[in-house]
Amino acid sequence: MTGQDAERIPKDLRPRMPAWLVDTLLIALMIPLTIVRDPGEPIALPDVTTVALVALATAALPLRRRWSLAILGVEITLYGLAAVLGALAPAISFAVAAALFAVTTRIPRRDGIIVTVITVALVLGLGLLAWRGGPTDPRIVQFALTAIIGSVLGDASRSRREYIAAITDRAERAERTREVEARRRVSEERLRIARDLHDAVAHQISVISLNAGVASAAVDGRPEKAKESLATIRAASRTVLGEIGGLLEVLRSDAEDDATAPGPRLTALDDLTQQFARAGLDVSTRVEGDLARVSGAAGLVAYRVVQEALTNAHKHGAEHRAHVLLSVDGDALTVVVSNPIDIAATSTDTPGAHLGLAGMRERVATVHGSIETGPGPGGWRVTTRLPLAPEVTR
Repeated sequence: MTGQDAERIPKDLRPRMPAWLVDTLLIALMIPLTIVRDPGEPIALPDVTTVALVALATAALPLRRRWSLAILGVEITLYGLAAVLGALAPAISFAVAAALFAVTTRIPRRDGIIVTVITVALVLGLGLLAWRGGPTDPRIVQFALTAIIGSVLGDASRSRREYIAAITDRAERAERTREVEARRRVSEERLRIARDLHDAVAHQISVISLNAGVASAAVDGRPEKAKESLATIRAASRTVLGEIGGLLEVLRSDAEDDATAPGPRLTALDDLTQQFARAGLDVSTRVEGDLARVSGAAGLVAYRVVQEALTNAHKHGAEHRAHVLLSVDGDALTVVVSNPIDIAATSTDTPGAHLGLAGMRERVATVHGSIETGPGPGGWRVTTRLPLAPEVTR
């Protein structure tokens, strides 16, 4: 046991009573224990040898916090010396118990039991040198019990400290877990807002940008075309303002699940394809199965996937056309959006390079679906499979 023993004990878990006050109380107890006599014997002052040995034992006790095991050895040595000289007083056995308390409160229980057994054995053996009454002599038993009590109290103190430390550690880990969970929720909320904002704005802004270019080029030579493009811009502006307003309502509400928040469903798919048609993208749609079985989060995610895929087809595709396939089969909805692509342009600017694709993957993941993107028959393909809720498929 070294001087680092006390340093390993957390300061906030140490006794609140100052160390000097504890030592003062021990010294105050040592004084009457020095003059205690056996029953029936007259009260008399202790001899010089007894006083000297008790003084040495008392002086060593304050050092037990730094060198607990060494001080226990010193106290046992003084106990044995007092037994040999016939100057054994209860105060010295009390000093042994105090030193044993300091040891057992700082070491594991198994080691504490070993130290206690050795200490009690030495107390009993050395006590026989002072009294010839045998190991059952009441005075020897008394000193042994004093040492055992010191050991038990020390073990109880160590157990209490470890219990408090465990509770504190669990509380700190729980607090850290709450902080991590709070950061995770904030991160998820930021991603949700980013996805919703992208879904609400990206398509309409793309329509506005493309038609603004058409109107600018046609304003002199083809004023009718320019007017048509401006009308499309106006309609797209109204649409994006309406979607942003709906998004703000959702953000101001108490809803925590964006998958169940109000939003477009597959029933509005015709309106979506008409918007793209007015913007110059020819969209053909094929439905296999009963779309009425698709509702809730799956319907919202399917709509957003089609919207983002058509937006990318409009901005990056070739031939201004795209095909949408919706297939309800068993317990899943499969959505396939394909469009021709310019092979030369895909190496530098592909739909997969945009943030909208990341948003699609995140939305699909919220409903435990899967999504694949890349070149395929017909050009670029976005294939999504969304599981349907059990209550919907019954």
